[in-house]
Amino acid sequence: MAPLRGRVVVVTGASGGVGRAVVRMLGAQGAKVALIARGTAGLGAAAVDVGAEGGTGQVYEADVADYEQVRHAAERIEKEMGPIAVWINTAFSSVFAKFTDISPEEYERTTAVTYLGYVWCTKAALDVMGPRNAGAIVQTGSALSYRGIPLQSAYCGAKHAIKGFTESVRTELMGDGSGIDITLVQLPAVNTPQFDWVLSKLRRHPQPVPPIYQPEVAARAIVYAAEHPERKEYWVGTSTALTLLAQRAAPALVDRYLARSGAKSQVTEEKAPTGVANLWEPADESTDYGAHGSFDSRSHERSPQLWLSQHRRPVLLTLAAGTAAAVAAVVRFRRS
Repeated sequence: MAPLRGRVVVVTGASGGVGRAVVRMLGAQGAKVALIARGTAGLGAAAVDVGAEGGTGQVYEADVADYEQVRHAAERIEKEMGPIAVWINTAFSSVFAKFTDISPEEYERTTAVTYLGYVWCTKAALDVMGPRNAGAIVQTGSALSYRGIPLQSAYCGAKHAIKGFTESVRTELMGDGSGIDITLVQLPAVNTPQFDWVLSKLRRHPQPVPPIYQPEVAARAIVYAAEHPERKEYWVGTSTALTLLAQRAAPALVDRYLARSGAKSQVTEEKAPTGVANLWEPADESTDYGAHGSFDSRSHERSPQLWLSQHRRPVLLTLAAGTAAAVAAVVRFRRS
């Protein structure tokens, strides 16, 4: 895909967290960013951020759980901003609680936002990209797309579903010889307002499972994937890579480890829950939460693994060349 400058890029969940960091980076590239979310204050501030970085931002309020709202937003974006080149899905919601403590209504709503939101947005994107046979869709996933953990059954179930759904759509597009790409970006634990505004039934404040990364790390990976959407999947962070590899090698052992430590690692003893919940209504209707959560002092701003992943071909070629040179040197030494 060509550089994103001047192109129309849709971002769902644009008002806060990873989505907010993504739109800032897109603005710095000079993209025309269509911002989709529910919260008025967050969306307005995000649009200002895009403009301040040098891009163009336009707000489209919509609940991604409602297909008609998403479809209408896509039609307006095409009419008002131009052809959509990239659609990035980051919107989600969840409940921090044991499965038995989550009501059917809460579970259904989480699934509608976090899973069906991706389905409806992908459908809307394909509807407008299809006639042009060009475009890219970036799905924001998680290490939890492969590995479920305690206290997040609704979120983990949705992320697993997104992975299966995306693989199915990807193979359909490939089978049709389509010019539209779809890719997944699997994220680690990220310091976002999620832990301040997701519905929690825990006695203590929820936290990301360490190690924690800043949202800009995730944003760099997502924007890179938007520019290089031909790869099936990107892994972000050493913790994501290790989690996915451990799940492949010894899933039962990981079960036992998480049974002992998974719940404890997701709460902090330092403060109580905020009492805010964005499951039914946006938390940023009148308050702008921004991109970062409350764990800045414990979060990493860089990921060497991400750099290696994005440059794997030259890295592998360099390693191969180095290995060949070393072997040749050994052979010469033995002959001499």
